[in-house]
Amino acid sequence: MFEGKNIKFNEMIDEIGDNHLSSSAKTPLRDDAFELSNAEKIKSIQEDFANILHTLGMDLNDDSLRGTPLRVAKMFVNEIFGGLDKATMPKLSTFENNYKYGEMLVEKNITVYSTCEHHLLPIVGRAHVAYISNGKVIGLSKMNRLVEHFAKRPQVQERLTMQVVQALQEALGTQDVACIIDAKHLCVNSRGIKDIASSTVTSEFGGKFKEESIKREFLDYIKLETKFE
Repeated sequence: MFEGKNIKFNEMIDEIGDNHLSSSAKTPLRDDAFELSNAEKIKSIQEDFANILHTLGMDLNDDSLRGTPLRVAKMFVNEIFGGLDKATMPKLSTFENNYKYGEMLVEKNITVYSTCEHHLLPIVGRAHVAYISNGKVIGLSKMNRLVEHFAKRPQVQERLTMQVVQALQEALGTQDVACIIDAKHLCVNSRGIKDIASSTVTSEFGGKFKEESIKREFLDYIKLETKFE
């Protein structure tokens, strides 16, 4: 009976393929996601990954491979998936807009390094984030740190885009926030269709950014070439 269910599950996965499916803007975490300490998670992942390499036929007694399971475990917990821990969420301190700047503020070309949750392969690209102040402003680097935080999870690019916008909307007390991400997915570029030229663009527009003129202004700012001579 179990074998039949497993076959149906595998057929469903094959049918889904590379489609970007997501149930909501929230990262799908279990209620007990943080019951284990980071050290306990690293130990468990180290053992699991050693088993994966062993199953693949690799000789873990080789000097080059001996430390790989531990390196991967530390990387998963402390680095590329470190954004799963709410404790790593940057403090989005805001300030009163005392200088009365009322135009759009754009932080563009923010580096995105994330991991596709379907194949655990890298997503690499750029994010462009903008907001219009409703009385509050936020430090420029906070937008970079916010993108980095949500990117350090197993991700779907659509969800990442929405999470950045929603977090800024909450911090700034305004719906007038937008984000565009243009990224390459190695699950597309290096496997499957193996199309190395394609990239994926996602966007989320809130409040005034839904207006065509404001949206166009944002897009025009992104196109500006920044030069330092």
